[in-house]
Amino acid sequence: MEFFKAIYDWLIGFFGIEQLLKILRSGNYNSFLTYDGFISIIRPLFPIVLVLEIIGALLYRKFKVLHYKIPFFSFVLNAVIGRFISIAAVVFCIGLFQRFAIIKISFTWYWFIYGYVVWEFGHFIYHYLGHKVRLFWCLHSTHHAPETMNLSISYAHFFLEGPYADLIRTTVCILLGVPPEMLFVIMFIDGVWGGFIHIGEGMVKDGRIGFLHKFILTPSHHRVHHAKNPLYMDTNFCNLLNIWDKVFGTYQPEEKDVPVEYGITREMKRNSFLDAYFGEIGALVKDVRRAPGIKNKLLYIIMPPGWSHTGDHKTSKKVRGEFLKQHFQEHKMKAINTPAAPEAFHQAGS
Repeated sequence: MEFFKAIYDWLIGFFGIEQLLKILRSGNYNSFLTYDGFISIIRPLFPIVLVLEIIGALLYRKFKVLHYKIPFFSFVLNAVIGRFISIAAVVFCIGLFQRFAIIKISFTWYWFIYGYVVWEFGHFIYHYLGHKVRLFWCLHSTHHAPETMNLSISYAHFFLEGPYADLIRTTVCILLGVPPEMLFVIMFIDGVWGGFIHIGEGMVKDGRIGFLHKFILTPSHHRVHHAKNPLYMDTNFCNLLNIWDKVFGTYQPEEKDVPVEYGITREMKRNSFLDAYFGEIGALVKDVRRAPGIKNKLLYIIMPPGWSHTGDHKTSKKVRGEFLKQHFQEHKMKAINTPAAPEAFHQAGS
């Protein structure tokens, strides 16, 4: 009986329906009109859609266990440890920095917009550093290791990435005046949308979601972010509002003639959980050990992935820059070699 109870408790926790069941048992349905009641309805939607995605893949015979291997083992490993450390990180930052907030704001709709823009700024900083600092990439790379896209990928994280992300995002928000109660609402919305944008092509073929593509970050944008194509490397760091990607020049829409190739550029054992979880840490340790001098050892830790003390850099910035330069030259040569229409010659000579 204890075994079945453990399975039951795990399922209840996975689907996040504890609060929902509590309200239903109490018979006080007015509770659904409160914030906690609203969350109790929304929270189960993501795991339910994930199950529907898997069922759809099974029906169309496209389901492969390997596509869910890394996220599954990451979820099991992170289920307890990472969650509690993240909560502790948020509470710590609120307690430490709230008195230093530069402004005080109220929980109104217009200040909520401000709060979300601030949250997105904190998210951009954390996410950008996760790609540009080798040590932080070791924490973030697990999320990029899978070679397919589906909703379960949102569970593929190194257990320390959540706390590291929350330290940065919470600190930025609290210092810029976002009150804790607003922060928690934003975190909830961000978590739900952040999961949804990982939905795979099998369930939503065109991830642009119509006109929304012009205003918010859609699954299409996030598929680009997970790509290892040179054109797409290190772009679209935001989560819902892509304002900061446009401000800092990291915005990149999906191009129809450049299909997304998922995964990371490092050669790794395909669909290996251990390599996805610990591979980048092992590679960093090897580079630091072999590097000559304290300075080079430190640089391997703080410089972007692909940096080398030999000068033979293979960072995403260099790879993408070389690709764009070559791409521009090819288009330029194509334009020169393409015969102009007679009208064009006529206009040029007139």
